[in-house]
Order: sequence, then C-alpha cells, then structure tokens
Amino acid sequence: MKGKLPRLPKHFYCGLAYVFWTHTTENRQPLPLSQIFHANFRELLCHTCARYQLATPVYCLMPDHFHIFWIGQSPESDQLRATKFFRKELTPHLGASHWQRQAHDHVVTSDEREKGIYQDTIHYILQNPVRAGIVEDWRTYPYTGALIPGYPRLERTAPEFNEQFWKLYQHTIST
Repeated sequence: MKGKLPRLPKHFYCGLAYVFWTHTTENRQPLPLSQIFHANFRELLCHTCARYQLATPVYCLMPDHFHIFWIGQSPESDQLRATKFFRKELTPHLGASHWQRQAHDHVVTSDEREKGIYQDTIHYILQNPVRAGIVEDWRTYPYTGALIPGYPRLERTAPEFNEQFWKLYQHTIST
C-alpha cells in the first residue's frame, strides 16, 4: 500500500472511544508467535493501557497480524498516540518481520454499540483463529486475552468475563 489509510479526525480516537484495531505485518510476514512473544505483547499492552488510560476487552494474535479492541477510560485517553507507542515498543520483538505502514481501525460509534456491533466485533476477533482453521474452539487458542491494568486475573475465557469486565471498567473510568 503506497498511501495512508483514511483516518477520522483525532477526536474520534480520544476520550471514551471504542476502537477496533488490526495491525498487520508487511507482506504478511510471520509474527514470532510463542509464549515469550505473547508475554512480551501482554507486558507492553499493560504499559500502553496504563500510560494512555485504555481497557482491552479482547485481543487476538494471529500468524501475521493481531486484532485489539481498546476502550478509553478517561477524557485524556488517546488511541492514536497509544497505537504509535505500542507498535514502536513491540517492533524489537518482531524478529525479521515489519509492520505495514499503518494499522487499520474501525471506530465503533455509540449508535453501532446500541445495535450490537460491539458484540459482533468481539465475536469476530475471538473467532479469527477458528476461521483460519488453527483451532476448533477459540477458548483453546493460547494467543487471545483481555487486559485492564491492575487486574491480572481477568480471564477472557471465564464464563463471568463480560460481567466482570464491565464492572471493572466502570470502576476504572474517570470523567
């Protein structure tokens, strides 16, 4: 891709925004998927979420890209800056691979959230390794998760995850 992907104005990515991000490697080069890469990813994700005041209800690492859904926790949350920081910090862990010039994003508007698009997006992310034929059940895929800084026991596969996530999210937001 020669040019930049279109972006909405900056304010769409700030504050309590819901944004679905896809980060793809250049020419679909493989990510070095492993427990170590996943641990590095989670550590950098935790730092990024703390620094830019974000919650992550879901992420999924795939062989040549990853999906991440971020929700702002504060009027000061800035997902464009967070994305730039996260990609820069994760780059040394990519091995021989490189990022495409720009991540793809979809800002999930309040109208879309009311129509259930938020849940559809979460389902899409979780089902990615199933659609790719890697696993039969997303719960068995080792490279998915969720993260809210300060809550290390938040488990995406737990039956009570949705209730727990939203309770913690409401507890952590500042307005």
